[in-house]
Amino acid sequence: MSAKKGLHLTLKIWRQKNSKTKGQFETYKISDVSTDSSFLEMLDILNENLINEGKEPIAFDHDCREGICGMCSLYINGRAHGPDTGITTCQLHMRMFKDGETIVIEPWRSAAFPVIKDLMVDRSAFDRVMAAGGFISVNTSGNTLDANAIPVPKEDADKAMDAAACIGCGACVATCKNGSAMLFVGAKVSQYALLPQGRIEAKRRVLNMVKAMDEEGFGNCSNTGACEVECPKGISLENIARMNREYMSAFVDRG
Repeated sequence: MSAKKGLHLTLKIWRQKNSKTKGQFETYKISDVSTDSSFLEMLDILNENLINEGKEPIAFDHDCREGICGMCSLYINGRAHGPDTGITTCQLHMRMFKDGETIVIEPWRSAAFPVIKDLMVDRSAFDRVMAAGGFISVNTSGNTLDANAIPVPKEDADKAMDAAACIGCGACVATCKNGSAMLFVGAKVSQYALLPQGRIEAKRRVLNMVKAMDEEGFGNCSNTGACEVECPKGISLENIARMNREYMSAFVDRG
């Protein structure tokens, strides 16, 4: 029985020394790539080849490789996370590509996500948005209520859990023509706004998080819906609508 033939591919990969230098695409050939391997495993093989040739490997982010952390984010053939839906880059497999294909690999493109090196971008803007209000304050003096003792309607609990599924990969920003972070911020606002534990700080939270989002240089939402389509966790546009309602309510109350 003959062995399964591997893929022979041409890779056009963005190389950039740092955020202050000009980057460019460089072309690499790679052969005999198993269709069972993941996209990141393919990059691992390429880097091993480059190291063996005495060349500098390609820098890219990765951690869990289980679709949980969101660090592996890449723009592949014009799509965030590549030519599949409901997955992160680490969950993309080479069977999605054809033998002889040219694959274009880029980092996220957003002013708020400056390139660190090659395919790695700085997503700490998301961290700062979260620090502005993406949390609840709980009195732990001994009078804390068991969260399970607080009644929550099933529909609200389900929606909160769906919003909390956001992994902060930034695909919404990279996909949006405006570089908007509204889906990310909407999800983080919603996961608390839907629960009684989050209502205490709700008004301050949404005002502070939207303010931080604007200060980081993210663009405005124009409701094209590309963010929802490319989100690996299927975060709904409903969360943006909820954030807008929360914001308007807080803004009016603030006077």
